Amino acid sequence: MIFDIILTMNLKSYIGDKFFYKRVASLAIPLSLQQLLGSAMEMIDSLMVSWIGMISAVGSASQIIIIASTITWGILSGTNIFASQFYGKKDHLYLKKVFGLSLCLTSINALFWISLISLFPEAVVRFYINDNEIIIHSIEYLNIARFTILLEAVSFTFSYHYRCVDKAALTLYVSIFSMLCNVVLNYIFIFGWGPIPSMNVSGAALATLLSHFFSILIYLIYGIKTKQPFFGSFHEMFSFHFDFIRHVLRRVYPLIINEALFGFGSSLIIKALGGLSRESLEAYYIGDQIAAFFSFIIWGFGGSVQLMLSYDLGKGNREQAIEKSRHFMGLALMLAIVLASLLAICSPFIMSFYNIQDEIIYASTKAILLVFCLKIAFRLFNFTIFSILRSGGDSRIISFLDAGIMYLIAIPLSFTSVYLFHIENVALVYLITQSEQVVRFILGIKRIHSGIWAKDLTNIE
Repeated sequence: MIFDIILTMNLKSYIGDKFFYKRVASLAIPLSLQQLLGSAMEMIDSLMVSWIGMISAVGSASQIIIIASTITWGILSGTNIFASQFYGKKDHLYLKKVFGLSLCLTSINALFWISLISLFPEAVVRFYINDNEIIIHSIEYLNIARFTILLEAVSFTFSYHYRCVDKAALTLYVSIFSMLCNVVLNYIFIFGWGPIPSMNVSGAALATLLSHFFSILIYLIYGIKTKQPFFGSFHEMFSFHFDFIRHVLRRVYPLIINEALFGFGSSLIIKALGGLSRESLEAYYIGDQIAAFFSFIIWGFGGSVQLMLSYDLGKGNREQAIEKSRHFMGLALMLAIVLASLLAICSPFIMSFYNIQDEIIYASTKAILLVFCLKIAFRLFNFTIFSILRSGGDSRIISFLDAGIMYLIAIPLSFTSVYLFHIENVALVYLITQSEQVVRFILGIKRIHSGIWAKDLTNIE
């Protein structure tokens, strides 16, 4: 079937006009730059942590935070479908309610994970690695970092809704401020400065916590002073009738479940890699952090895809949305090639900044980065597919393509590679798991070609 689709493609239909590319650039560049700053902030964290020899400790502790953040992203990617479509329809009353519901859902999620970490800190870390020294430092990090989950959730909720109302530039400026704040505070708290003593891994956690707090403060003050359309009275934002909640959650809950399963599934793959060696796990953490730095294009471009198509669907322009989806697929192919090439060229240079003294870790990191080049190209293409489907609320199919395929293919392959076939090369194990990306691509292309995904979700009744 997929080959029939490819053979019948009209290649010209995958190329847009100048206005299309200008509009994509106006949305994607600020979103990409914001993501770049966030990735840079995480990389600086990992660099500074590597200088004190704590990459494995922070990496293992961060897995539970990553799961919480992934679910937060799932909630917002779902509710923001409605925010974008209501904004396109100029229905500001329901736009406010979507913002209020988003705050409620992301906060509930955050409080659950904070409670879990508070009650079972050692069990949470030991799930990923069974090294007592690393566990001690991981718990030290989580004692502060757990509260970051709530602040990050609130900050992300503001950020996503500002994007929906064409304020992507503001979120970029706030990200710049947050990154600079994080860098300065990292240096002060990790290494000590003047009367402030060195806090090691706890310092890294505190710096991130304060950076998110300052971001929320800026978003809040700006929203109140400029009277943003998603901002309203307490009653406007938090009074929900049952039909509204049911209508939104019907589209959102599959995305929440998907991201929960995907986040936990990703951590299961790391658990499988942890069965190799401490050196293999550290090589993965470094490689993953470097590759994540280049993922800014994926998130920025995907965000522009969802926003543009959601606007069109909210206005009732279904055929226009389908036409643009083909333009996005053509652009995604070019960006995937560029992104993989950038990672391949720049990764050796970035590696030189890490304090990698072990030759085995260094060689393993170089090898696994080549696998990440392949993964990042497919991930950009697949994320574009997901963003197209998400714009019309095709959430159940996304859940199958994303988390479903991970549990059917990637996770079984990772555990059988390590524990059944006893493959010791971390790069080879990770390469085997990436066969999931090819399956997603084939099934996703077929779904987009069907046009079933293009739906208007603004009719509550």
